[in-house]
Amino acid sequence: MAKKLPLRQCVGCNEMKNKKELIRVIKTKEEEILIDATGKQNGRGAYVCKSIECLQKAVKNRGLERSLKVQIPKEVYEKLTKELENLE
Repeated sequence: MAKKLPLRQCVGCNEMKNKKELIRVIKTKEEEILIDATGKQNGRGAYVCKSIECLQKAVKNRGLERSLKVQIPKEVYEKLTKELENLE
């Protein structure tokens, strides 16, 4: 039997995708917003596609803020955008 792939919803485009295709953004207990490269760090997670467009949609529709239940400063979005540009 085939192993079930974990699916997660992108907060930008709202599509269900394979967890490995997405970037996990977490909120730690210290209220820090970080990119979780390993996908294993503790904290409340939200997922975004590895595309700048999806991140911009997530910013516009406040998808990350809703799923992490916290106000997100502009610097965090800038950092996310930079990291996404490095991935492409």
